[in-house]
Amino acid sequence: MQHMTKLEHLEAQSIYILREAYREFKSLVMLWSIGKDSTVLAWLARKAFFGHLPIPFVHIDTNFKIPEMIEYRDRLALEWKVNMIVGQNTDALKLKNTFPDGKVDRIACCKALKTEALKHTLAGDWPRKRLNLEKGEYEIDKNTEPYTGVIVGVRADEEGSRSKERYFSPRDLNNDWDIGDQPPELWNQFKTDFAPGTHLRIHPLLDWTELNIWEYIEKENIPITSLYFDKGEGKRYRSLGCYPCTTPVESTAKNVAEIVEELRTGKFTNIAERSGRAQDKEDGGGLETLRADGYM
Repeated sequence: MQHMTKLEHLEAQSIYILREAYREFKSLVMLWSIGKDSTVLAWLARKAFFGHLPIPFVHIDTNFKIPEMIEYRDRLALEWKVNMIVGQNTDALKLKNTFPDGKVDRIACCKALKTEALKHTLAGDWPRKRLNLEKGEYEIDKNTEPYTGVIVGVRADEEGSRSKERYFSPRDLNNDWDIGDQPPELWNQFKTDFAPGTHLRIHPLLDWTELNIWEYIEKENIPITSLYFDKGEGKRYRSLGCYPCTTPVESTAKNVAEIVEELRTGKFTNIAERSGRAQDKEDGGGLETLRADGYM
């Protein structure tokens, strides 16, 4: 009997979680941040459902994403025929209540442009846009159905608060997370029966590491934004976010194989993956406060 490799085991586990979520919960969406983790998650979803994507994708657009990220999102969404939904806090942007406009700090900006935008996009009580695959453009979404199950590409090793998650992690009606009240998940037994009104965050990549992600991207030849690669300046992005709050790392890796080699040889052993994300530092060195309020 042939033993599964580490990547094969992780892939099988993630596909199992995706199928369980689709079977158990009907109002599902998948968050797509455009980064490496959520793009691997999208790839796994295509595998789980045999090339079809029955779950809508949601992207929360802060209006401060690196332009290349948005171009990559729309190109891949059309290529993969994604049921693509975009949410945004247009009021905060109109009033310029953002960090780049100098009116609030980074944490307040994240709460407004990410947390609040996500909550209301899921609830369907703010206008959201949907990609018209035939026209290749976004239109106001006429469907205002709320979504109560959200599939997210977080990993336990990425940041401290994420290590406290479960594969099936309950939130309350306001998407708030009680970190101390999480169901046990032992021997692949997952709680999927929750009280009415419970919001679910589902994490198929929880046990993957940063190295696993890049090894899988290399193995599967997954298309990834070139922002992760050095373009001759000795720098590349290791984690993607809003351009006013995200800085690249020192690295000469110009392709996936070179990133894998960097990680295998321990180049970033003592450097946090999200060290270039300024809002993490302002949230006490992590994201627990933001994430308890419903942040990604």
